[in-house]
Amino acid sequence: MSELTYRSAGVDLELYEQAMQKLPKLMRRTFTPGVMDLPGGFAGLFRLNDRRAFRDPVLVSGTDGVGTKIKVAIHAGTFGTIGIDLVAMCVNDCLCLGAEPLFFLDYIALGKDDPLLLEQLVSGVSDGCLQAGAALLGGETAIMPDLYAAGDFDMAGFCVGVAEKDELVDGRFRVRPGDVLVGVPSSGFHSNGYSLVRKVVFEHAGLKVSDTIAELHSTVGDALLKPTRIYANTVSAARNAAGAGSIHAIAHITGGGIADNFERVLPKHVHAIIDRSSWKPSPVFQWLQSLGNVAEKEMFSVFNMGIGLVLAVPPEVAAAVVSACSTPEYPAFVMGEIREQVDEEPTVTLVG
Repeated sequence: MSELTYRSAGVDLELYEQAMQKLPKLMRRTFTPGVMDLPGGFAGLFRLNDRRAFRDPVLVSGTDGVGTKIKVAIHAGTFGTIGIDLVAMCVNDCLCLGAEPLFFLDYIALGKDDPLLLEQLVSGVSDGCLQAGAALLGGETAIMPDLYAAGDFDMAGFCVGVAEKDELVDGRFRVRPGDVLVGVPSSGFHSNGYSLVRKVVFEHAGLKVSDTIAELHSTVGDALLKPTRIYANTVSAARNAAGAGSIHAIAHITGGGIADNFERVLPKHVHAIIDRSSWKPSPVFQWLQSLGNVAEKEMFSVFNMGIGLVLAVPPEVAAAVVSACSTPEYPAFVMGEIREQVDEEPTVTLVG
């Protein structure tokens, strides 16, 4: 009987070590002044006050994954951007509290050792951390044969940020009637609703990732893998433009759509009116809706429909916030207002 080894069980420690050697450079490029060097450590170290002196700091954390968008990446054989999605989904949640991102850690699980795939995945995470201004402080790579089918993988992560306690953006205490709602565009589906996307595109329509979508001037793969926007610079610019305390609420529009996500940051007894005619969802949403004959109500319940963030601000700073949140590709706009809630009105209503 031949001698059994870890390699015969599906884990090649030499190949694993080869993969690990590629990661430190991807981490180092993201390091910020707070990172304390600890090569080979079991955990990462970060000095909070190396960023600036805090009076009463509160740590803000968020965790997420990429969901079944990973299956699209696997079909396309394109792995360099999915890590950006991972960072974005965690960081954008922390930004809703007004936090400054500090550091990020990832977890990647594969069915077998694959140094090239791992490097591509972590390269995307590293790119996302640079966009967020967060240090990639560490992570974990797990090789789990039999748990993941050949070619499959999963990834998750978490972000830690910081905010002064008295500067936390908490809509429960700040939002009031008269506030103006500012919409900040998304780059597409971001990382939500991909179970429905995949059912429509691949199962119902029978398309391939290499097929061209004429109206989008893009392949299916490129359209579906467009990375999630990271809004760290956007939120920072908005806060600087509005002044201390003048961002009353921030909602990250993810699974569940605009109404459900914005309701989470509102106090009781207010009514948010969102003018559906104030923007036109980007063409990728119209393409998917037509391709799968998906009802508009379903689209707005599942997808962000072109809105990545919604901010509630006082009317006197609305113009400045719109300007600060705008880029040539993604102009922000006023999309509604806050009123007093009357009787049994819902918390959020889309009109127009």
